[in-house]
Amino acid sequence: MTDSPSSAAPTAERKKLTPAADPKTKRPYTVAEDGFRTTVYEMVGQYGTHVDPPAHFDDNGVGLDEIPLEQMILPLVVLDDTPYLAKDSNHAFSVTDLQAWEKKHGRIPRGSFVALRTDMYKDFDSDPERFKRSPFPAWAFETIKFLYEQRGVTATGHESLDTDTTDKMESETYLLQKGHYQIEVMANLDKVPPKGALIVVTWPKVKKGLGFPARAFAIVP
Repeated sequence: MTDSPSSAAPTAERKKLTPAADPKTKRPYTVAEDGFRTTVYEMVGQYGTHVDPPAHFDDNGVGLDEIPLEQMILPLVVLDDTPYLAKDSNHAFSVTDLQAWEKKHGRIPRGSFVALRTDMYKDFDSDPERFKRSPFPAWAFETIKFLYEQRGVTATGHESLDTDTTDKMESETYLLQKGHYQIEVMANLDKVPPKGALIVVTWPKVKKGLGFPARAFAIVP
């Protein structure tokens, strides 16, 4: 459930990848001459599919290394926004939409990871400009609040670059300042069931890290 950014990807301007070189000769290392090769990465933490820890929006929030391991393997719930997009291509998934989903699939379990499917990921490589559009299909702020306050979920994720389309990023500010993390720019949510899978999310253990590319995958029964 992770995008693999290319040079044409929507977040490509946020990174620079160059071959590592011998500091004396400035010649890039090669397998033929040195027996190995490696890369120097220069990028913003919020690059491609990535994790936002609470510290991203909260001076007192936990960083990447402080998120408990038990919060990185969770029951996965996928809410589907795509049926609403024919009438409104920028539909914000509402509490009413969520309640309709629960009538069909059952109550969202406490402690779960809830992801919003919009199929935006299909534009990530093929049409980067469309992927970066604004507005875009996303969460409604009241839905994010409902999930954390009424359903007790642990974390949320979505396919877009931002949580919602509000000018003040209300949803992202709310959940991060409440001590939760989120995964942005998710992919392949159309390939996992609405309920019953597990999600595993991983990232490097950067001390006090404020964000980093993440690998997310589902274990499907």
